[in-house]
Amino acid sequence: MDLFIEVANPIFRWLHIIAGITWIGLLYFFNWINGHVVATMDKDSKQKVVPELMPRTLYFFRWGAAWTWATGLVLLYVVYWHGSLSMGESVGNLMFDAGTNVTGLTHLMILITFVSVFAYDYLYNSGLIKDVRVMTIVTFILIAGIIYLMKFYGGFSYRAFNIHLGALFGTNMAFNVWFRIWPAQQSIITSIKNGEAPDGNLAALAGLRSKHNTYMSVPLIWTMMNQHTTVFAGGNFGVTESTNWLVLLIMIALGWHLVFQLYKKSATIKGF
Repeated sequence: MDLFIEVANPIFRWLHIIAGITWIGLLYFFNWINGHVVATMDKDSKQKVVPELMPRTLYFFRWGAAWTWATGLVLLYVVYWHGSLSMGESVGNLMFDAGTNVTGLTHLMILITFVSVFAYDYLYNSGLIKDVRVMTIVTFILIAGIIYLMKFYGGFSYRAFNIHLGALFGTNMAFNVWFRIWPAQQSIITSIKNGEAPDGNLAALAGLRSKHNTYMSVPLIWTMMNQHTTVFAGGNFGVTESTNWLVLLIMIALGWHLVFQLYKKSATIKGF
């Protein structure tokens, strides 16, 4: 088993990065390039181009998402769970203190990492909060609560709560791709191919969830990088061990602002 873990680590990291580049690259293409280009096309051009372009790009888009999520799950086992959760005690990667017992709350927070997607989907489908700014604030508070619980009740180390939040974002994003964006796009592409107007509700749903994925992707990339370091874990720049979780919240906010600025910039770039 130990040899398998040693071999799986570099191979699945390699596959994870390749799949992730494919997925996120196409995500940015859709949100910052393709939408603006399609908006300049007349009906005949859309009818010719969209049925040829979109199925090809969406193939690599959705399978890139699937392989990124699947290989990421393997890496979570290899790096954080192997020899830790299965044995009932930590070897130092998952928990903040080697030898600390893994509790029911630890397992609960790991469960929340993967099932919170259903709460996210319900919240944004329910129409309970219609104001975008209010919804963003509520979402940010919920994310802060999850990080806080991971650290102070689940016993997650700095690296662990970073990467598990990344897994939460990645799960939400992969869900959006396969169960919201791809089904909607199938109907939209079929309508355009037949010279019909796409269902406006489906177009809005696909666009919104694709936008959500773009906003989640930048903090996700931070968690992937930051789980390899401890520079903000405490002891530097005035950050202490008890406040290091706030660093992740700051980076989420900065990441969202960066995406917002890139959306504005993308609308100003013109063709020849």
